[in-house]
Amino acid sequence: MPKILIVDDEADLLKLLTDYFEINGYTVMTAKNSREALRKVEQQPDLVLLDINMPEQNGLQLCEQIRDFVSCPIVFLTARIEDADKIAGFQAGGDDYILKPFSIHELGARVEAHLRRERRIQTKSSVRFNDDLVIDYTARELYYRDERIPLAKKEFAIIELLSMHPGMVFEKERIYEKIWGLDNEGDSSVMAEHIRRIRSKFKEFGCSNRIETVWGVGYKWPSL
Repeated sequence: MPKILIVDDEADLLKLLTDYFEINGYTVMTAKNSREALRKVEQQPDLVLLDINMPEQNGLQLCEQIRDFVSCPIVFLTARIEDADKIAGFQAGGDDYILKPFSIHELGARVEAHLRRERRIQTKSSVRFNDDLVIDYTARELYYRDERIPLAKKEFAIIELLSMHPGMVFEKERIYEKIWGLDNEGDSSVMAEHIRRIRSKFKEFGCSNRIETVWGVGYKWPSL
């Protein structure tokens, strides 16, 4: 049973979410403030739903405090969101946002999607694609017809990000944020050079290019 921690100072919302997730097979822990959340998070939840606007210590501060010790997805619940708030949330270590008021079924679907993604990461050490291409996510290595293609750390990180979301178009800025971190200013020339090197290595080993350019937007890994 997936275990989730819900942190929110609204008692009615806590009860609603608790009832919904328990009915759907989750083990639910709740906290009304950051002090309670710090005690509950020691039980290593599979996902945290975290309200941003709380008294004393807000959700962003709490997220930043626990992120180094909690690897599970953290989804913010918030009544409003500006671009600056999103950046602050991702910098603090958050993974997603849900705006209040929200559809509880949409929230449930979003939570399940995050948990599915975590299960895929934890249970699959390698994925074999067409034309004998193998990506070993655990060893962080790439093979084509059983021959290892040497990759720099950032090159593998780009392949990992794109290949785990086949068909999804990632903007250049989004890739840069994910790989280099939000504290770095995006540099399209750096991104283009890494993509060029990856494609060059594919070609060198006789493997067809797997990183498609979506002109004016970014890059994607082809759908299976």
